[in-house]
Amino acid sequence: MQIVLRPVTNENWEACCALELTAEQQEFLEPNVYSIAQAGFEPTLVMRAIYAGDELVGFLMYNSEREELDGYWIYRLMVDQRHQGSGIGRKAMRLLLGEMQQLPEATCIAVGYRPDNQAAHRLYERLGFIDHGDRFGKEMAVRYTF
Repeated sequence: MQIVLRPVTNENWEACCALELTAEQQEFLEPNVYSIAQAGFEPTLVMRAIYAGDELVGFLMYNSEREELDGYWIYRLMVDQRHQGSGIGRKAMRLLLGEMQQLPEATCIAVGYRPDNQAAHRLYERLGFIDHGDRFGKEMAVRYTF
């Protein structure tokens, strides 16, 4: 199955909003409709729709401007509950890391998540993100450096 990242556009934004997490995961992420609205007010946020072939299966968002920890931050990663467990999130993140490494003076990519989100912890650890003890409110931040 080929995974590709495409821009969120007038044609697919509503379908991005219809993607769903499991009930247990909903406490970990804002709904996609919130992220899409946020990107409308913060022009440095970049949204990507995750496709498996021609099917929309997930959503990503990152900041194209460096922030805390002198890194570029990934704000959202979600895969629709019907498509979880098949490696889509890992493949999409690898594509995203490749895209973000092209940002100006990129040497660090950071992502925050709640410590009790074990699925996120395993995913980021497998991708090479390192926990340096950074904490922001209820979230821990891990860093990928290159």
